[in-house]
Amino acid sequence: MFESDFGSDFSSDFVIPGNHLLTHWLDLIIAIFHHTVSTLGVQDADLSVLHQTMAQCCKEIKETVQMLASRHKDIHGSVSKVGKAVDRNFDAEVSAVVAENVWDSPERQKYLSETIVEHLYRQGMLSVAEDLCQESGVVIDMSMKQPFLELNRILEALRTQDLRPALEWAVTNRQRLLDLNSTLEFKLHRLYFISLLNGGISKQQEALQYARHFQPFASQHQRDIQILMGSLVYLRHGIENSPYRNLLETDQWAEICNIFTRDACALLGLSVESPLSVSFASGCMALPVLMNIKQVIEQRQCSGVWTHKDELPIEIDLGKKCWYHSVFACPILRQQTSESNPPMKLICGHVISRDALNKLTNAGKLKCPYCPMEQNPSDAKQIFF
Repeated sequence: MFESDFGSDFSSDFVIPGNHLLTHWLDLIIAIFHHTVSTLGVQDADLSVLHQTMAQCCKEIKETVQMLASRHKDIHGSVSKVGKAVDRNFDAEVSAVVAENVWDSPERQKYLSETIVEHLYRQGMLSVAEDLCQESGVVIDMSMKQPFLELNRILEALRTQDLRPALEWAVTNRQRLLDLNSTLEFKLHRLYFISLLNGGISKQQEALQYARHFQPFASQHQRDIQILMGSLVYLRHGIENSPYRNLLETDQWAEICNIFTRDACALLGLSVESPLSVSFASGCMALPVLMNIKQVIEQRQCSGVWTHKDELPIEIDLGKKCWYHSVFACPILRQQTSESNPPMKLICGHVISRDALNKLTNAGKLKCPYCPMEQNPSDAKQIFF
């Protein structure tokens, strides 16, 4: 009776090709239904109710599966296009814009390995850096390694909202930080005071005693200290319910990590960001431009335009984030100055390159290309940026 009444519902109408798991589920439901009927001796009236219930469940399952299959079809169509989009927009062959044999020199390989090791130390990946040193044969002096170990130890503590290691470091280096006009030590004391405020009325006495640490900073941070002391009035009702609730903002911990990294690197004579990460980011920005230039050169058959791989054919703007030092381009020759061709300041105040100065010199006299002043070329002075 069951097979004649339900066989078509399960075998032909409901089962979707490829949905093997669903078919197993339905087989299981059928088996359970058979077992229930045979064991309990269900009457025809009860069986009719079960028939309707099972039919309704199967209908809902079928609709759900069809809906999921439809959604999967839409998603699959988009996902299947990703591979083609990657192949179309990304050129795997970049050797045409890269200097050949750039890392063949053992000295350059050593520089590259040292740069990678320094990056790993900065990221706190000490074990990986040690393995790389062993495999590449790079010897890193302990005096270079120790500052990174200490820096990462303090940063790890700050990320867990433990201010004590950072405070100890700031007190030890107080004078050097003051020479940099750093606010690190005050911000650390301020954050510790706020953590005491967050403890409620039970921390009031401890917060008052800790406020003595603000005395050396009273002249420079008077307004901030007044705000901190004023918040004590609302301590009984909770700082989060007071006008001073902005003191509890969580982004202060990320800010203190950035300030500590910046000032610690300044004391160590290091850049805030890893040279390797900066170089990688710059390369990612410059590579698409260079690939486009290469394509244009090939299409217009101008292969002789760019022959030196150690020079860029055009200027590539990497944004202000990558500005680290001043660069001067000679307004006469339209070339960037270098150590062999430095910028020279004329008596009139105009600046040109040394090569331009030599080309403009005539019979021991030089006439400025921007003003009519004549002068002796030997009076020009080299400028150092």
